[in-house]
Amino acid sequence: MTGLQAGLKNRHLSMIAIGGVIGAGLFVGSSSGIATAGPGILLSYALVGTLVVLVMRMLGEMSAANPTSGSFSAHADRALGRWAGFSIGWLYWFFWVVVLAVEATAGAVILEGWVPAVPQWAWALIVMVVLTATNLVSVGSYGEFEFWFAGIKVVAIAAFIVIGGLAVFGVLPGVDSEKAGLGNLTDHGGFLPNGPGAILTGVLLVVFSFMGSEIATLAAGESEDPQRAVTKATNSIIWRVGVFYLGSIFVVVALLPWNDPSIKKDGSYVAALDSLGIAHAGQIMNFIVLTSVLSCLNSGLYTASRMAFSLGERGDAPKAFAKTNSRGVPMTAILASVVFGFVAVFFNYLSPDTIFLFLVNSSGAVALFVWLVICFSQLRMRKIIQAESPEKLVVRMWLYPYLTWATAALIVFVLVYMLTDTKGASSGRTTVLLSVLVAAVVLAIAFLKEKYGRGRAAVSVEVRDENIKVG
Repeated sequence: MTGLQAGLKNRHLSMIAIGGVIGAGLFVGSSSGIATAGPGILLSYALVGTLVVLVMRMLGEMSAANPTSGSFSAHADRALGRWAGFSIGWLYWFFWVVVLAVEATAGAVILEGWVPAVPQWAWALIVMVVLTATNLVSVGSYGEFEFWFAGIKVVAIAAFIVIGGLAVFGVLPGVDSEKAGLGNLTDHGGFLPNGPGAILTGVLLVVFSFMGSEIATLAAGESEDPQRAVTKATNSIIWRVGVFYLGSIFVVVALLPWNDPSIKKDGSYVAALDSLGIAHAGQIMNFIVLTSVLSCLNSGLYTASRMAFSLGERGDAPKAFAKTNSRGVPMTAILASVVFGFVAVFFNYLSPDTIFLFLVNSSGAVALFVWLVICFSQLRMRKIIQAESPEKLVVRMWLYPYLTWATAALIVFVLVYMLTDTKGASSGRTTVLLSVLVAAVVLAIAFLKEKYGRGRAAVSVEVRDENIKVG
C-alpha cells in the first residue's frame, strides 16, 4: 500500500480545471433552455454561473488549506461530522457512477451512427473498458487523456465563439448570414419572450450542466503543488464560466432567432454552425460532443474512484478501497465504481423507463446537495483554519459569512422552485423528491453506522479496561 502519488502535472491540472466546467450538457442541453427562456437564457446561465463561482470560492478556501482527494466530503467530515462526510461522499459517488452510464450511452449513440455494424451496447462496453484501462494504468495516464480531451473541447468552443462573434458583427470573411445580428436578442418577442418566470425555469434546465467544476479540487491531491493548483483553479473559475458558457450561448442566440425551428431540431450549436454555411456542421459537432462525453466519462470514473478511496481511508467504505498498487492507483476503488457503471448501463438497455430513469432522477439533485454542504462546511471550517493555521488561508471567500449564507439560501430556493415543476417523467419535483429519498437512506445508514461504531468502540474500551484490572 503506497498511497496516492503526485502524478498529475500542472498542465494536467490547468486543463482539468478548464475542461471540468464544459460538460457535454452544454452542447446537448442548451437548446431546451433557449426554447424555454429565449435570449433570457443568458440570465439563467449567469445566475447559475454566479452560484458556481461562489461555491468554488468556498471550496477553494478549504481545499487550498487542506488539499485532499476527498475534497468537500473530507471537509464536511471535519467541519460538520462523520455523518456529513459519509453521506455527501457516497451521494457524490452515486451521482458519478450514474453519469458513467449516461455518458457511455450518449457516446455509443454517436459511434453507432458512424459505424452501424457495431451495436450500441457494444460501443458502450468498448468505451467503458478503454477508459477503465486508462485509469488503471496510472494517474498520469488519466491526466494525459484528460489534457487532450479537454484541450479539444476548449479549442472547439473558443473557435466557435470567435467565428460566431465575427459573424454576429458582420465581419466574418466569406460568410453572409442573413439571420445573424444583435437584433436577435430583442426582435422576436423581446429579451424575455416567455416572461421573467422563464429565467428560473431555465435555471432548472442548465444547473446540472455545471457539475464537474469541483473535480480540480479532488485531483489536486495528486498534483505536484496542490495548494498552487487549487488556488489557480479557484481564481480562474470566473473567466472560465464567463467565456465558455455565457460567451458561447450569447453567440448562439445572436446568430439565430431563439425560436428558429433548427435549434430544437438539430441542437443549438449545430444550428448555429449551419446558419453560417459551414459544411458538415453536424458531424463536426458530433465529434466535439463525443470528445466531451469521453472527457466526462474519464473524469467521472476518476472522480468516483477517488471519492471511494477517500471514504475507504476514513473508514466509511471497505478498507480495500483505500489500498493502492505500486503506481499509486486505487484499483479496487476504480473497479468497484466501474462495475456499478456497467450495471447502470445494463439497466439503461434492459429497463430505460423504470429502473434507469429512477437512477437518473434520484441522483439528479445531488449537485445542489453537494453545493449546499460546501456552504455549511465553509462556515465552520473558516473558524477551524483561523484557529489552527491562519497562514493557510491563501484563498478567502468574499464577504464571509454573509455571501456564504446568501449562496446557501439561493440553492435552497432553487430546490424549492424545482418542486413546482411537475412536467414529464423527469420533472423537477420527481428529481428532488427521489434525490431526497436516496439522501435520507444514506443519512440513515450514516447515523446507524455512527451509533453502532460508537457502541463497538465503547465495548472495546470496556474490555481493554477489564483486562487491565485483571492484569
